[in-house]
Amino acid sequence: MTDLVTWAELGGSLAAIGGAAYTRHAYPAAYWSTVGLPLAAARLLASYSSTMDACGLTVEPSRWRALAVRATTRREVRPVPPRRGVIRPTTTGLRMRLRLAPGQEPADVAASAERLRHAWGVHAVHVRDVKPGVVELRLVGFDVLRKVRMPRRLDGGPLQIPVALREDATAFLRDYRTVPHELVLGATLSGKSMYLRNLLTGLAAQPVVLVGIDCKRGVELAPFAPRLSALATDPDQAAELLPMLVKEMEDRYDLIKARQGIAPGTPEELITSDIWGLPEGERPAPIVLFIDEVAELFLVATRKEEERRDEMVTQLIRLAQLGRAAGIYLEVCGQRFGAELGKGATMLRAQLTGRVCHRVNDEASAKMALGDIAPEAVLAACAIAPELPGLAVVGDTSGGWSRIRTPYLSLADAAAICRATADLAPDVPALDPFRPYVAPMPVEASGPVATARPVSGASVGH
Repeated sequence: MTDLVTWAELGGSLAAIGGAAYTRHAYPAAYWSTVGLPLAAARLLASYSSTMDACGLTVEPSRWRALAVRATTRREVRPVPPRRGVIRPTTTGLRMRLRLAPGQEPADVAASAERLRHAWGVHAVHVRDVKPGVVELRLVGFDVLRKVRMPRRLDGGPLQIPVALREDATAFLRDYRTVPHELVLGATLSGKSMYLRNLLTGLAAQPVVLVGIDCKRGVELAPFAPRLSALATDPDQAAELLPMLVKEMEDRYDLIKARQGIAPGTPEELITSDIWGLPEGERPAPIVLFIDEVAELFLVATRKEEERRDEMVTQLIRLAQLGRAAGIYLEVCGQRFGAELGKGATMLRAQLTGRVCHRVNDEASAKMALGDIAPEAVLAACAIAPELPGLAVVGDTSGGWSRIRTPYLSLADAAAICRATADLAPDVPALDPFRPYVAPMPVEASGPVATARPVSGASVGH
């Protein structure tokens, strides 16, 4: 009878271990909440002082503290770690604030992040500077980028789109007011189109003018035609659309200039140098220009095409240099974007503050995206595996970078969102000749059928 009980207990233990292992692999969030969180918290509490000492994050105690320890306990005075705040559990990890000791800086803690990760048995440790003398440790319990689940609370706003998930389990916001122009690079099937899809559908719910240039005959942007105010599907149409955007930018500058030329004594809040300082009733709607496969605008075969290319590149550079104050923003996508494309490519890339690099085919492509702003991020971009589409490295001219992954959004769902928000498209009369034609949706169809309306000619009928 005793043997039967022993074998039953052993079988139950093996079943529990097997179930835990399966849950950890198949449902990491559930495993973290039930098993991983208590274990990590126990390790942290039990080994906090010794771990900080091993990482070189302890300092000698103050003279008064040393005297108090000797007077009350008569034991050896040991170095003290940074003072720890309350441990706050989350659905993906733990958060904890540290008050740095005199002479320490956030970089000291960040340099020990990998050691802390192994000591406390978590997937990653990220350090964030909260205020002078205080940093926040964000412990991530599992790989949140393997199966993307966006946070429930997303703090978006006008021209702020939560488009992906960062590796520290926070949302990556594409903020056009802070980073007006962006370059998105990635090889075929790297997830570049998914990033563009999430970004465009996020903007579709806001009163923003969406303009597209898709020289692949519109196969990428045509499903979103109900929400687009203009769409060019070949270089010839793009060559006519870009001058209209430059003209719209100049008209907006005239509007700003008229507001600046007011009488002396006017309150300072009424004087502005961009459209966001204009009264709401006079402020034109912001414009976001999406360019899919930008290399198609640079490639030429004849002298006539070369002249057209030079004109388009000049207009794009003008929009990138001057468009922010006029509320015109660029989202440039491609597989490669370097000097080999031709004159003006490097100058245009330098104006694109934000950089998103998906999986690329060679190191040179990663350097095109990140080499001039965050050289250490180039290796991270080259290490992206093909079986993780949507994974990317994002950086900006501040030198900071992080890994992100875009959640899956089907083309049918994205097209449905654009059709449902078609009435939010602001009216821009200058772009009416470029508005794509959208065929009436049949009852049995699952998505919109759209083609670009010819720029100089009769509209296409269906």
